Amino acid sequence: MSKTFSVFTLGDALITFNPSETGPLRYVSAFTRKVGGAELNFAIGCARLGLHTKWTSRLGGDEFGRVIYNFARGEGVDMANVEFVENYPTSLNFKEIREDGSGKTFYYRYQSPILTLEPEDITEAMFEEIDLIHLTGVFLAIDPKNLAIVKRVLEIANEKEIKVSFDPNIRLKLWTLEQAKAAYLEIFPYVDILLTGLDEIEMIIGDASEAALEQCAIDFNIGQLVIKDGGNGARLYQDQTWYTKEAFKVSPIDTVGAGDGFDAGYIYAMLHGYSPEDTLEFANGVGALVTTVSGDNEGLPYLQEVKALISKEKIIER
Repeated sequence: MSKTFSVFTLGDALITFNPSETGPLRYVSAFTRKVGGAELNFAIGCARLGLHTKWTSRLGGDEFGRVIYNFARGEGVDMANVEFVENYPTSLNFKEIREDGSGKTFYYRYQSPILTLEPEDITEAMFEEIDLIHLTGVFLAIDPKNLAIVKRVLEIANEKEIKVSFDPNIRLKLWTLEQAKAAYLEIFPYVDILLTGLDEIEMIIGDASEAALEQCAIDFNIGQLVIKDGGNGARLYQDQTWYTKEAFKVSPIDTVGAGDGFDAGYIYAMLHGYSPEDTLEFANGVGALVTTVSGDNEGLPYLQEVKALISKEKIIER
């Protein structure tokens, strides 16, 4: 029997309200309640692919907190490190979706329950039998003290020799670019796998040329520098070599969550020993499938669906 790999992530989760129609939010009068959050999307994506996934978070002791908890637990996410907090409302966001599938997000996460998470809440016991830790810049952006929490996680990862992946996932509505860059530059030296959008890495290092990207990987000793570029595909710089894979051609409905899905696909394939090209192809496949369904994580595929897309199999519906 093949090994079931285990991954760990932590971060805030939100109730996401999806608009009933496309266009500017001020003209939308009805919404559908969904569950979202970058790290939770990643956790669900990993769980659907068959990875054991542990998520650490804090939820409001309210009805929306219960919605998130029950949803994530139903997806098979390990919830042992998720707690309810009274008097801290579960975070919300409202999405605006345009006709071409692009969108905006409006956050309402003041006094988020994740603010009650402290560095001392991160214990070594949480990381028993964990093969990889995945972190994102969203958690860092919520509050300055979260950098200390992430540093505690990285300290344990270093002690236990656990690989670390990081997605900058820049949210300039939550902090400034200068604040983000300062935090990332403290994180990068501990990152084994950097999963970043092309526009994001350009904002961080000021240059998106291959030479600059290579130097970034060298300067911070990043073993796998992964560049996500949407419809243009993805690239990987590893062992002084570039690998490239084109994107799958799909008709996008909602692009939110595609990057989180890509991350989950990449980590799954990497842990299972796929070649660099096959890892990129698998990750591209997951990201593409996410965009074909409305919602942050509803489109995250199961393993057989990704394999069917890659091998161009026709799924028999009846």
